[in-house]
Amino acid sequence: MILLGILAASGAGAAVGVAGYFAGGNDGSNVTTVDKFAFPSDSRTTLGTGISVARSTLAGIANSAVAGYAGGGNPHSAVVDKFAFPSDSRTTLGTGLSVARRELAGFSNSGTGGYFAGGYSGSYESTIDKIAFPSDSSSALSATLSSALTAVAGMSNDGVAGYVGGGINGSGTKSTVDKLLFSTETISTLGTGLSGARHSGAAVSDSGTAGYFGGGANGATRYTTIDKFAFPSDSRTTLGAGLSSGVRNVTGMSDSRTAGYFGGAILPTATTVDKLLFASDTRSALATGLSSARGGTAGFANEGF
Repeated sequence: MILLGILAASGAGAAVGVAGYFAGGNDGSNVTTVDKFAFPSDSRTTLGTGISVARSTLAGIANSAVAGYAGGGNPHSAVVDKFAFPSDSRTTLGTGLSVARRELAGFSNSGTGGYFAGGYSGSYESTIDKIAFPSDSSSALSATLSSALTAVAGMSNDGVAGYVGGGINGSGTKSTVDKLLFSTETISTLGTGLSGARHSGAAVSDSGTAGYFGGGANGATRYTTIDKFAFPSDSRTTLGAGLSSGVRNVTGMSDSRTAGYFGGAILPTATTVDKLLFASDTRSALATGLSSARGGTAGFANEGF
């Protein structure tokens, strides 16, 4: 998942996350900036070392308590940067994505592998690339998305399945949600998709409980909508409270068992980071947002275990 179930057990046995990251993006031009939000204070710092190449509309994955990864992006890139936890030191993988592309989705099965799906390479992509943990070897799955799409969002139920929702291609904007079973790496399409067709949204997840798709656009309309998919039934409801404003090219990252975060936007650019508390499905905006108004970042998190 952009958005990963990486949890730490405290002495009381509670799940305690460490930090979430928004990497790269565009604030009028592409940037290398990586902002880090500490859990649970939500205080922000900016890393001294950013991504290796300035780019936007990239995607993030993470391996629990080990590392976060930022892959792909605009201009069309196959680069995958790795940030080690907890040092935040960056390396770049020797082998990146199988296809250089932007506007792709990321989701993860922590301890096993992270996945980059869909995007645009000059044509719409259905490709799903896997970065195996901990070797960081890269391969393209034989399974592909049900249709070639760009501007998709990804989240996962750690250990069970990853989900790719929304997007756009030559035939229009989609509400489709595809599900990749981790055990077999096979794709199916949910009978119930998003509540409306939209692209350039974001996703977060509370592994074991539910995943959420928020924001996005369809034509000139920008949405505040947050759809919730319950695990394991995949039944969908739409939250009464949406994002604080309608946004596209928003990014998600998650502190499972606690909260999901929707950060930044393009058209208009924004620093806003909305926090969705999983226990109550209530949303608030952080007092401190991104270090610059930008969208199209990669989101990933170190949730601790």
